[in-house]
Amino acid sequence: MMLNKALEYTMVYLLLGGNLGNREENLGQAVSLIGSDIGDLEAISSIYETAAWGKKDQPAFLNQAVAVKTSLTAVEVLQKALNIEQTLGRVRKEKWGERLIDIDLIFFGNEVINIENLLHVPHPQMQFRKFVMAPMAEIAPQLIHPVLDKSVLDIYRNITDHLAVRKL
Repeated sequence: MMLNKALEYTMVYLLLGGNLGNREENLGQAVSLIGSDIGDLEAISSIYETAAWGKKDQPAFLNQAVAVKTSLTAVEVLQKALNIEQTLGRVRKEKWGERLIDIDLIFFGNEVINIENLLHVPHPQMQFRKFVMAPMAEIAPQLIHPVLDKSVLDIYRNITDHLAVRKL
């Protein structure tokens, strides 16, 4: 007699972004690949347009947050996200530079993960970036940040980032 071990699922939140090519099409392709490669899509935010952050002399970005229910580990999700970026033509040239697609792991359940030079979850800069928090507040306003012990909506409402973020 075999006992089936029930799969454990984790709700993962990813932020997608890009400012090259057909930005909306790139986001759509990324969402589709996330659904097939990472897990079940549970929520998808609206698309937001944002002026470039960090390196400002480049085209505006489109950003979108997705919630995915997955049985993968955080490192596996990261690897799948990097593979999706590569499949869609991402070439890493410079930090905060132009890109066709970027997929960041924002939350992995309520876990705190720090793997030096590989993965930090929750994303360590999210609470300072309106372009992350606006779409996250749309799909997961009551989600509690496991380090800050504040809801996503509270973080968004109190953010000091003044970069214009416009819902399309």
